[in-house]
Amino acid sequence: MDIESKLAKHLQAIPRSGIRDFFELVIGRDDVISLGVGEPDFVTPWSIREAAIYSLERGETSYTSNLGLLTLRNKIAEYVEDFFHVSYQGKSEVLVTVGVSEALDLALRALVNPGDEVIYHEPCYVSYSPSIVMAHGVAVPVATTKEDGFSLKPEALAAVLTEKSKVLMLNFPTNPTGAVASREDLEGIAKLCIEHDLIVLSDEIYSELRYDAQEHLSIAALPGMWERTILLHGFSKAFAMTGFRLGYACAPAQLIEAMMKIHQYGILCAPITSQAAALEALSGGRSIYQPMKEAYHQRRDFLVERLNGMGIDCHLPGGAFYVFPDISKFGLTSKAFAMGLLETEKVAAVPGDAFGASGEGFLRCCYATGMDDLKLAMDSMERYIGTL
Repeated sequence: MDIESKLAKHLQAIPRSGIRDFFELVIGRDDVISLGVGEPDFVTPWSIREAAIYSLERGETSYTSNLGLLTLRNKIAEYVEDFFHVSYQGKSEVLVTVGVSEALDLALRALVNPGDEVIYHEPCYVSYSPSIVMAHGVAVPVATTKEDGFSLKPEALAAVLTEKSKVLMLNFPTNPTGAVASREDLEGIAKLCIEHDLIVLSDEIYSELRYDAQEHLSIAALPGMWERTILLHGFSKAFAMTGFRLGYACAPAQLIEAMMKIHQYGILCAPITSQAAALEALSGGRSIYQPMKEAYHQRRDFLVERLNGMGIDCHLPGGAFYVFPDISKFGLTSKAFAMGLLETEKVAAVPGDAFGASGEGFLRCCYATGMDDLKLAMDSMERYIGTL
């Protein structure tokens, strides 16, 4: 049998994740310092783990509502109003999902018809373009630049809008650049979304990890945007709960209902144990993630200072836990640079082109790793560029 001929045609152009491909090379090696996969190096705080354990001890092992535990949805609505300054009804405007990735997939499949254009800014998280293609949409990237702090500029968005434009995907703070958007940029983007009747999918998974006393601003909080925004958030990054696989979407009830129709047939519901842990995370809130945020802030400052000090141009990211230094001056592709660094100095970082064509010439270094390893990694990188 020709298995290849049986596969769905729209999947044939979808590449494997550039991150995962690269780190297949380092799996099982204990001699490599990894600045790669975007996962907190902190163990999930004890109070959250304890809540999961107690949930199991109480025998809470059943299905929940397709939407998620009502107690959790109400707590999410309370947290979102306090942190994002946007109001939702837990009963009908919140959907608990298996990570933000599922929430994003549900939103795209609920909105996109074949041929609809979905706009997103690059460099971006590796799943955005494939997720659009799997929903039978047309992926329309908009390049951002280090000169603009990798923020999406309204004029750049305006340049790609067509009559087929339907959805705009935003991610601030951004993976892989750590970029944040100014109020001015968000207001300009919001104006275009209203004028062109776009729906916005706003992935704000790194929103708690904002530095330099900056307050996070969600586009959903701007005038005229609540009714056209799906706010995507979760627990993986700020609360160090990657393995719990829990996210959520907040949106007007009609949008949540459409997403839930897909969710109930494909997933049914998020795991009840993870939902119990998430309740504890939200109850602790800032007191849980603040110590981790302070450590990330210190590491960010260290990496940016070291990279610039060794002659590698690196902008100061306003959020998340990544730096995105420009290595184009060395005359190597980002993949060649990353492979050379791995082979000669045993330091793993992700080539920038894994995050879209506009990421070529850059390197993503994740600072969700201990300071001792970061110091060793920077010493190794300085030795490596000395050979180029």
